[in-house]
Amino acid sequence: MEVVRRRVVVRGRVQGVWFRESARRRAMELGVSGWVGNRADGAVEAELEGPLEDVETLVAWFGHGPPGAHVEGIEVGERTPTGESGFAVTPSR
Repeated sequence: MEVVRRRVVVRGRVQGVWFRESARRRAMELGVSGWVGNRADGAVEAELEGPLEDVETLVAWFGHGPPGAHVEGIEVGERTPTGESGFAVTPSR
């Protein structure tokens, strides 16, 4: 099983729509580790780690987010896996 880590930045109407908590719940369902947080510029940023297929499924979810969100753009970058476990909602950055 290939383990990967991705950094995701989502722009649009993504704050104030339960994006972070919805992302945490979806990550837990998939068994993906990492974190998600709001950024001062209005974007949502996350790092996701786990099996390739599950991380790709979660990245695809970030492309539309929860009901009420309006995603205008998404950036995805590769990172080196760290062995992180659990998934956290972080304070705004």
